[in-house]
Amino acid sequence: MQLRLNEARQSLDKIRQTEPNNYVVYFLDNYIDFFTLFIGESSADFRKLRSNKDRRLEMIGKTDPRSPYFLYCQAEINLQWALVRLKFEEYTKAFFEVRSAYNSLQDNVRKFPSFAANKKSLGVLHAAIGTIPDEYKWGVSWIGGMKGTIDQGVRELEEVISYGNKNAFIFREESVVMYAFVMLHLNNDPEKAWKVISASGIDAASSPLACFALSNIAIRTGRNEVAIQYLSKRPKGGQYYPFYYLDFMLGVAKLHRLDTDASKYLESYTKNFKGRNYIKEAYQKLAWAELVRGNTNGYLLHMANILKYGQDQLDEDKMALREARSGDTPHPLLLQARLLFDGGYLTRSYKLLHAVDDAYFTDIRDKLEYNYRCGRVAHSLSNEVEALKYYQLVIEKGKKNPAYYACNAALNTGLIYESQRKYDKAGQYFQLCLSMSPSEYRSGLHQKAKAGLLRIK
Repeated sequence: MQLRLNEARQSLDKIRQTEPNNYVVYFLDNYIDFFTLFIGESSADFRKLRSNKDRRLEMIGKTDPRSPYFLYCQAEINLQWALVRLKFEEYTKAFFEVRSAYNSLQDNVRKFPSFAANKKSLGVLHAAIGTIPDEYKWGVSWIGGMKGTIDQGVRELEEVISYGNKNAFIFREESVVMYAFVMLHLNNDPEKAWKVISASGIDAASSPLACFALSNIAIRTGRNEVAIQYLSKRPKGGQYYPFYYLDFMLGVAKLHRLDTDASKYLESYTKNFKGRNYIKEAYQKLAWAELVRGNTNGYLLHMANILKYGQDQLDEDKMALREARSGDTPHPLLLQARLLFDGGYLTRSYKLLHAVDDAYFTDIRDKLEYNYRCGRVAHSLSNEVEALKYYQLVIEKGKKNPAYYACNAALNTGLIYESQRKYDKAGQYFQLCLSMSPSEYRSGLHQKAKAGLLRIK
C-alpha cells in the first residue's frame, strides 16, 4: 500500500519459501499487479499480467471454504481486475467480474456476517449501483442480480470505519479512502469527505498512494494550498513504484495559483508517463499556462500536441481534444478566473470577474462563460441569491449551446434548492441537467444529477 512493490515481492518470495502452504501470497500478488496496471496503464504490462488472475483464483479455490477469506479474496481479485479492465476498455469482462465479486461478497455476508471486510467492498458496490439510472437498473438486476443504494453503501462503509477505529483492522485505511471518495463523488458531501480522510491519520509523507488520496480530495474541496504542501513533500525514490500522476496533480495545483513553475511538473508528466490517460489534458494545461502568461504561440504549440498524443477515453481528455480541434482560444481573463476558482482562491477570482461585466466580451460563448463563472464563484462564496440569478441567465441563454455551462448551471441550481430543502425545485433542475447533452463533461454531470435525484426521493 506504500507502493514499495519490489520490497513487497521480495517479502512474498520469502513467504513462498518458508510457508509454501500459505496461499495469502496469491491475494497479495494481485495487489501488486493491480497497482502496476492501474497506475502505470501500460498495455504491454496488461497483456503480460492478465493471465495471472485465473491462476490465483484457482489456487485460492484450493483453500479452506470455512474461512471468511476464502470468498473475500476471490471477490477482491475480481474487483481489482474489473477496475483494471475499465482502464483498458474491456467493459463486458469488467461487468462480469463485478457481478462475480458481488455474488461472492453476498454469500460471504450470509456465512460470516461479522466479517467487517465484506462491507468495505459491498459498501462501494452498493453506492455505485445506486447511481445507475432507474431505466437501466432492471438490466443490472436481471443480468447480475445486483441491487443497492447510495445510503446503503454509505451506512456500510461507516460501519466498517467505526469497526476499524475500535479494532485492529488491516483494511482500515482502504475503507477510509473509499468512504471519502464515495462522499465526494456520489453523496455530494465534499466537506465530510475531507473531514474523514484528514482526521484518519493517513500519512501523505509515507506513501505516494496516501499522498494521492489526500491531495485529490484537498484539491476538490478548495484546499489547493494543502494539496501543494502534500504533493511537494511526496515520497520519492527508486523504492517506490513510479506514480507520475502526482507530478500532473502538482502542476495543476500550481496552475490554479497561477504559479509560473506549474509547467515544470506538467512537462515531467508528459515526458515520463507511458500510460493512456490525462496526457491530452496535461498538454491542455501546459497550453493554458502559456496563455495566462500572454504567450499565444506557446498555447498553440501545446494544443497541437493534444492532437498527437494520448487517448480520449476520459471526459477530461475528451474536453482537451475538443478544445484543440475547435481552434477557439479561451479568453485569458476568464481562464485566469476559472483557474483561481478551481484552486479555491474565490476572492481573487471574484475580484477579477467583477472588474468587468459581460459587455466586455464580444464572443457569445465568452459572455455565457462569464455569467457561468460569476454564478460559480457567488455559489462558492455562499451568495445563493446572486448565484441563482447568474445560473438562470446561463440556462436561458445556453441550454442549446454545446458547452457544458448550462448543464452544470442546472445541476448547481438543483444543489442549491436541495440545500434549501426545496426538493420539488431541486428535482426539476436535476432533471433539466439530465435533459441536456453537452459536448463536455456530460457523463460526470449526469451522474451527479442522478445521485441528486436519488437523495431527494
